[in-house]
Amino acid sequence: MALLNGILAQLLNGLRIGSIYALIALGYTMVYGIAKMINFAHGDIIMVGAYALYVFVSLLHVHPALAVVLTIGFCAVMGITIEKIAYKPLRNAQRLAVLITAIGVSYLLQNLALLIFKATPIPFGSIIRVPSITVGEITISGLTMVTLAVTAVVMVGLTLFVNHTKMGHSMLAVSEDQGAAKLMGINVDRTITITFAIGSALAAVAGILYISQYESLLPTLGALPGIKAFVAAVLGGIGSIPGAMIGGLVLGIIESMSKAYISTQLADAIVFSMLVVVLLLKPSGILGKLSIEKV
Repeated sequence: MALLNGILAQLLNGLRIGSIYALIALGYTMVYGIAKMINFAHGDIIMVGAYALYVFVSLLHVHPALAVVLTIGFCAVMGITIEKIAYKPLRNAQRLAVLITAIGVSYLLQNLALLIFKATPIPFGSIIRVPSITVGEITISGLTMVTLAVTAVVMVGLTLFVNHTKMGHSMLAVSEDQGAAKLMGINVDRTITITFAIGSALAAVAGILYISQYESLLPTLGALPGIKAFVAAVLGGIGSIPGAMIGGLVLGIIESMSKAYISTQLADAIVFSMLVVVLLLKPSGILGKLSIEKV
């Protein structure tokens, strides 16, 4: 019974961190599906969101609920700004140029945070204060419940938005064929910009949940979860919204179980080895589809 309780506890831990990976992976997969680019600066929007929440709550003394809204809005505007300045001029450039630019933006955000907030970790307590509940011998923390609930709401809301709104249909059209979408009167540039805004807003939510769990701010705090979320996106099938969710949850469970029953030092290696396994066995991911490009 103790072993079963331990496994259930680790499963909950895995679902909690996996939900955060899923939220970040959703941003990756939306941008890739529509703009056909890997935005490696996406992970650092998590860091920006965490620092923005700290500034609003601790320095400006804004109410936590309002601070969450302001943080999400700030990151959405930052996502739009980055897309306009760094990526839009390279819309028709080679993919390697866009990839290098994304890496450059990532380092720019990290070093700006380093200049402004310095390298010393800043302690920042969780703004989520929901009491834990006990089911049998398992205690479920309030943070876990909030994280799972937020992720479920975001997933359902995003699915409804994409499938049942005019802008969502525009995104689907652009993801299929940008040229044909433009001929049909769809504003491709605006659609891509909105995609970046949504992806950055999701990263802000992930940053809020992440900092509520680890309670320490660093300029590099978004780097590792950002890379893991990219692995989750590939695992689920990059370009697939349900795939990003599934990939994030699966990766979080694998990480949690690895830390508990194999080795905390090897947990990250096991997580990244999943990328190699997926690329070897099913390059398109769990829910992804292989696309054939005509030459």
